[in-house]
Amino acid sequence: MAMVSCAEYNVSDDPSLRLSFSQDTLSFDTVFTEQGSATLQMKIYNSNPCALLIDRIWLEEGKAFRVNIDGEPQLDKLTRLQINGGDSLYVFVRVEIDPTNENNPVLVSDNLFFHLANNATQQVRLEAYGQDVVRVRPPVGETRTQMRSFTFRAEKPYLIYDTLLIGGMTRIEAGTTIYMHNGACIYALGDVIAEGSLDQPITIRGDRLDRLFDSVPYAYAGGSWNGIYLQANSVHNYSFSYVDILSGNVGLYCIGTNTSALPQLKMDGCRIHNHTQYGLALINTNAKVTNTEISNCASYCVYCAGGNHEFIHSTIASYFNYTSVRIQSVAKEDAAAVFIDNLSKTPPMTNTSFYNSIITGYLSNQLVVATPFDQYYPGVFLGNYLKTDTLRIPNANQNTYWQKTDTAKVFVNDFFKYKEYVYYDFRLDSLSPAIGIADSITALPYPTDRLNVSRALVRPDAGCYQHPW
Repeated sequence: MAMVSCAEYNVSDDPSLRLSFSQDTLSFDTVFTEQGSATLQMKIYNSNPCALLIDRIWLEEGKAFRVNIDGEPQLDKLTRLQINGGDSLYVFVRVEIDPTNENNPVLVSDNLFFHLANNATQQVRLEAYGQDVVRVRPPVGETRTQMRSFTFRAEKPYLIYDTLLIGGMTRIEAGTTIYMHNGACIYALGDVIAEGSLDQPITIRGDRLDRLFDSVPYAYAGGSWNGIYLQANSVHNYSFSYVDILSGNVGLYCIGTNTSALPQLKMDGCRIHNHTQYGLALINTNAKVTNTEISNCASYCVYCAGGNHEFIHSTIASYFNYTSVRIQSVAKEDAAAVFIDNLSKTPPMTNTSFYNSIITGYLSNQLVVATPFDQYYPGVFLGNYLKTDTLRIPNANQNTYWQKTDTAKVFVNDFFKYKEYVYYDFRLDSLSPAIGIADSITALPYPTDRLNVSRALVRPDAGCYQHPW
């Protein structure tokens, strides 16, 4: 008896034949309610030698998910759809979730069914988490929202559009998350109290929750929003504790416009990371920054010009775009991690000091002290690990300087390994040259590091992270 082969365009009614899918569950990252998601895609494969016929395609619930197959957005029109042997089809899916009236993300799911002419039925599960947010947007036709004062509460995240201008007190409760839309910024003209904790940090970041590609969330791409600007014409107080400011153009830009009454900034346990311009800019501002990480900025991680600034047990690490995959919209500038501008001839003069801190990066010189006479610069550098030439100022003592012959890593990971899903990690490597070099007396008021690891050793480590022996 002769065997008859099956041509790829001949439809088979063999009940054992099945389609295959690139994935059996299509999962979205968290989606803001009342706002459409990015489009995800998957593929339907017919790996059989014969064609298969799909009689019907439908969604079990049909409320949140929008499906487009083979260019057709209306599933009820997809009848008698033929997939030839060895062929495939693309499926595109979006999700739009109604408000859930819940503070925490809520799972929304559906099933996409395929009924074949051979009487087989197959399905793909669709899943997304919907998150209610408090939207802050300007009136129609305007580009900014103005408020006398404002309190960000932790119950629900906030989504900021365009510019939010706050004339009076700004408060941010512990545990609050603030999402910033493309180009959005916050201008605070009064006092600011943003006091999170290790267990309930405050997070300020871009609003893209999806991914550039599988191992790279949009949160890793800087410049997704503008920045936070603190502007004072008199003595204002800014208090930031455990605030993460991530992936904007500018992290925190503080400027005093009245040179005889400077604003006062205190930062503790914060993280300013991955910005396409500055991380922290202090202009005519007095500041005390402790147990804080400022990392990966295309320009200066820290810029100081005018005022008294103390950095104690802080890590400034400049490895912006130090990776084998280009995800940033700009390249790293030929700029040091820290620039201290003491060239002004008018008050207030610049007096910036670093104690028990780390200043490093992948360029050769990561610290610039721009001053007309090094021997008269008043700032203190004590117990630091520095990637720079030896400081020739009177108050630079007990510092450890990077050497070209150094082979030990400073940090756990200073290179983004996107294929291995390994992101930057600025905790200390077990052989780090920053271990055990800090000044013990200076460290006494700071018995624990940013992650609550004890510094109760004979000699504490430099930076905001203590190696946990």
